Amino acid sequence: MGKYQLKLPKMGESIAEATITKWLKDVGDTVEIDESLVEIATDKVDSDVPSEYKGKLIKKNFEVNDVVKVGEVIAEIETDMIDNDQTIIKSKEIKKEIVAQEVDDEITEENVLEDIPSIELLDKVDKTNIEKSESKSDKFYSPLVKNIAKKEKISNQELDSIVGSGKDGRVTKQDILSFVKSRSNNLKDNIQFETSSSREDQILELDRMGKIIFDHMSRSKKISAHVQSFVEVDVSNLWDWREKYKKSFFDNEGQRLTFTPLFIDAVVKSLKDYPILNSSVVDEKVIIKKSINIGMATAVENGNLIVPVIKNADHLNLKGLTLAVNDLSNRARSNSLKPEEITDGTYTVTNVGNFGSIMGTPIINQPQVGIIAIGVIRKLPSVIETEKGDFVGIRKKLILSHTYDHRIINGSVGGSFVKRVAEYLEGWDMNQTI
Repeated sequence: MGKYQLKLPKMGESIAEATITKWLKDVGDTVEIDESLVEIATDKVDSDVPSEYKGKLIKKNFEVNDVVKVGEVIAEIETDMIDNDQTIIKSKEIKKEIVAQEVDDEITEENVLEDIPSIELLDKVDKTNIEKSESKSDKFYSPLVKNIAKKEKISNQELDSIVGSGKDGRVTKQDILSFVKSRSNNLKDNIQFETSSSREDQILELDRMGKIIFDHMSRSKKISAHVQSFVEVDVSNLWDWREKYKKSFFDNEGQRLTFTPLFIDAVVKSLKDYPILNSSVVDEKVIIKKSINIGMATAVENGNLIVPVIKNADHLNLKGLTLAVNDLSNRARSNSLKPEEITDGTYTVTNVGNFGSIMGTPIINQPQVGIIAIGVIRKLPSVIETEKGDFVGIRKKLILSHTYDHRIINGSVGGSFVKRVAEYLEGWDMNQTI
């Protein structure tokens, strides 16, 4: 019998600490391999911390709302598996194999736990404890799902009625949260509201993510001298190219071909031409980044914003960018991004045209020095120059809005950069394939 010290894992280069938001286990509780013990929150993302050993929780070193440094011991687990390396290695190997095989699927903490084939571990794990962790039905539910069900007072019958989107129909965190929201909406529909004369002002408390965005945006405006440049772009050829290939791409990949990766492709090429925009300012020194990591602002269901990052975007071809954009945006909306997937961005793209906006003046995502907003594509009458003279025709156009840090980026460079993005979009190679 030995002791296992559960430490706060590293969650990205820029994340040094996390806040304990909820303990999922009490002292004396049994803990299974890969079962989450505690929920944590950083200024980037929420996550769970699982155990690599089976045993009993004997000590908690922190309480809810305590701040923990990366590498600090959160809890201690009494286990008889300390000398049984084969079980631990086998568990990790299975988990890595599943993550590799399911890379295109939605991956959350409970997906990974549920996908581990328990039949492979029966010679190492006590079958009785596994059966105790299941509900009274024939279905298996992860500890996280069962905790949510208990908190929201969801009966076993209701839980069994949820259609799971995980492997083999398993219910995921997103599945049960969607069920809770749907049930809440149904309840609201049955409430008879009072007349407007008796209504009072509604006071909304910012949630944790809302407060982070509040602080982050306010701090950015205080740090950087924000300046904008605007360029109108004719994307008629780009539009026609996408129309030509979007069906075949969906047939081959099972995914949509959106404009976002096409815009990002032009931005990446322009950052190579103007590397000063791929930088940050630290202690009055400019650090030009070697890697081009593109953040893409993504609106989530509750109205908040998150910025997943495409690492080394300059090493991806158009297909790779498209798959990366679809994967990150889908998992951003399902709250299943990993901490390292929202850190280390060097430049940000936001598509305000998704909401019908003609253009926008976005706030710089610190510590970056630039962000570009892409407006909605509109059909506009335009003067078209030909050898036989000028005439008016209908073209598809949008407006690019470039916000940059005037402390180190002057108007000439900031304006030239956004103009270069426009040139790449207007000069789109109609012969390239995806």
